[in-house]
Amino acid sequence: MQNVFVYGTLRAGEVNDISSAAARHDIAAPTLLGTAAVKGRLYDFGTYPGLVVDEQGVSVTGDVYAIDDALVAVLDEIEEVYPGVEGLFQGRDVTVDVDGTAVACRFYPVAKEAVPGLKEIASGDWVAHRRGR
Repeated sequence: MQNVFVYGTLRAGEVNDISSAAARHDIAAPTLLGTAAVKGRLYDFGTYPGLVVDEQGVSVTGDVYAIDDALVAVLDEIEEVYPGVEGLFQGRDVTVDVDGTAVACRFYPVAKEAVPGLKEIASGDWVAHRRGR
């Protein structure tokens, strides 16, 4: 088992809902551990967001799940993260606070160089932003 922090289309009810992704591949359902935040800047790419990690940024809202190891490859494919290939999203590690407990997670930020000219989502919450458009 691993943990993952999801802040965009992998969140529940979104187009790439993590539970639906697991079900499509006959992988055990992820377990929601809680809500957390990562300091950064969230940008609107149109149909999905991108998070640039920035300690001076806002609290970007996301959900933390415990997932079967097999689901990591599915998430990497959704985010187009491949070994030795520099893409838009990067598979990285982060530690977040879930109800007072530090939880090490995998997550998928984007490089700062990918966001010039894009609208920043000031609230730090992709779901609220998307619903409010």
